[in-house]
Amino acid sequence: MLLRCVLRIPYRSTTTRLVENVLRKMSTADTLSAEITKQTAVLNELRLQNNDPARLDATKRELGELKRRLAAITKANDSSANGAAVVSSDKDEAKKRERLLLKTAKGTRDYGPAEMYCREHIERIVKDLFTTYGGSCLDTPVFERKDILAGKYGEDQKLIFDLMDQGGEQLALRYDHTVPLARYIAMSGATIQGKIWQVGKVYRRDSPVMSKGRMREFMQADLDIVGVWDPMIPDAEIVSLLCTILSKLDVGEFTIKINHRKILDGIFEVCGVPLDKIRTISSAVDKLDKLPWSDVKKEMTEEKGLSPDVADKIGEYVKHKGGPSLLDQLKADETLMSNPSAKQGVQDMELLFTLLKAYNNVIDRILFDMSLARGLDYYTGIIYEAIVEASAPPGFSSANAVLPPPAIDGAPTPAPVKKSKKPKAKPLEDDEEIDESQVGVGSIAAGGRYDNLVSLFTSAAAGEGKKGASLPCIGVSIGLDRIFAIIWPKWVEKGMRSKETMVYVMAAGDGLLEQRIQLVQELREAGIKTDFLAKKKPKLPAQFAAAEKDEVPFDIILGADELKEGLVTVKEQRWEFVDGKKAKVQSTDQGTKVRREELVSWLKSTPTYLNWSSGRLI
Repeated sequence: MLLRCVLRIPYRSTTTRLVENVLRKMSTADTLSAEITKQTAVLNELRLQNNDPARLDATKRELGELKRRLAAITKANDSSANGAAVVSSDKDEAKKRERLLLKTAKGTRDYGPAEMYCREHIERIVKDLFTTYGGSCLDTPVFERKDILAGKYGEDQKLIFDLMDQGGEQLALRYDHTVPLARYIAMSGATIQGKIWQVGKVYRRDSPVMSKGRMREFMQADLDIVGVWDPMIPDAEIVSLLCTILSKLDVGEFTIKINHRKILDGIFEVCGVPLDKIRTISSAVDKLDKLPWSDVKKEMTEEKGLSPDVADKIGEYVKHKGGPSLLDQLKADETLMSNPSAKQGVQDMELLFTLLKAYNNVIDRILFDMSLARGLDYYTGIIYEAIVEASAPPGFSSANAVLPPPAIDGAPTPAPVKKSKKPKAKPLEDDEEIDESQVGVGSIAAGGRYDNLVSLFTSAAAGEGKKGASLPCIGVSIGLDRIFAIIWPKWVEKGMRSKETMVYVMAAGDGLLEQRIQLVQELREAGIKTDFLAKKKPKLPAQFAAAEKDEVPFDIILGADELKEGLVTVKEQRWEFVDGKKAKVQSTDQGTKVRREELVSWLKSTPTYLNWSSGRLI
């Protein structure tokens, strides 16, 4: 105390110092928040002006750095505030307690009843066609042993969701349905033959773009043909199935891009790509649907160490796309045909095109695209993916990926939208926010032949040096969330319903609860989807409002006098679009008297009931 008096240092309590520190940091946080608001406005302005990509990237990086600094200060403030509260009292600590943040995890979302009705409509069509093509259903666990998934996905291996150690097992969420299916086949002794389908959620630790159906948790529907069959017949069946599904789903105009891994590998070999670089170079080529050739070549040469001359030779091949006539051009290339892998791939594609001509309305949907690579390591033969107009990023055409479009006289050639590059060392959670307006939906379905995946498991299980049983497979994966992102706006625009309820039973006057329940049950047993208001004595306007909310086409009104005569009143409701919004058609019709014993047959004979299909606008 004497020393403090001599030096004239004022006494401050620990609490005072903590509070001052918090206030100082809060001031810094306010400054950063204002700076973030300002920088966000600048970024939006640059996007609207289609400004220089370099300046746009620099602005985005500055905004990301400001957000990270604010997050760090906020975290420090919380710690300091908690420290001050502990010194003050337990009561103050309770006041400082952080509120629960009610939100879904990054890359996931909820679907409301109306959205789920649309999703179920999509899923029903897919499952129905899977069974139409002779498929049988399989279900596998949503998580697998990590060693089952490891080494199967090439550069996408980093996208696997690892789970914490569970009783000694290292686990991971499934990345797709293909590897679990191969594991299942291997466990059965590789004796399964036939068509197998699965529908379920898969997980990828990717940067999500929610509005385009690109998420971390998403639904995939797969059908695979397993076993030894005559060449290219299962391949043609899968392509036909995919065309049929997409046509039935009404996704709009679509194209199925096709290539062959053996042709692609042969091209790499004759161009001089080292064997140990073929898969990584293949992964780079696969980005030509969203990046210009200059960027892909830069990745090949600067990031993956390929010679520029070799990259240019590859570019001459992968720029080609077309139909069956492209095969004639490849067969005339003596250098390429001297490669056994490429020659076999060309022969397979010839047979495939011949078979596809036997299917109706398939061959016109096919584009032989030599830039298609598919990044997964397990593909061995034909590969394909389905794209729609919304697949590519806005302003970018995959058709122009290799060569720039011709410039109009007096106007500069527009540059395709480029993906911003993020430092590899930065953890995925810290990735910059993605501008969703500059991202496409991507492919809505994809797949290919994988003849060696099952043997990877059987050989590994047999032990070192032993060869396990092999079983060829080919399959397709359909991205149901990406298809939903395309169909949902159309669904809303057409005024589709969100329920299948066809009849709403109500009472006039006295509640007639028991009579309502009896009629509801009678209609349900007859296969008519029916509902009623769960009130003892509901008012008639409340019952009409409940039926109108669910857009129920038939209101059945019970009255005491009509029931004595064995009659019910049926009033049919209709909806229309007024100024772009769906509204109920107002009518003075008092309804139709129907004999109670004839009610079921009367309802089922009406045009509304006969013409009903899931989601159809009433």
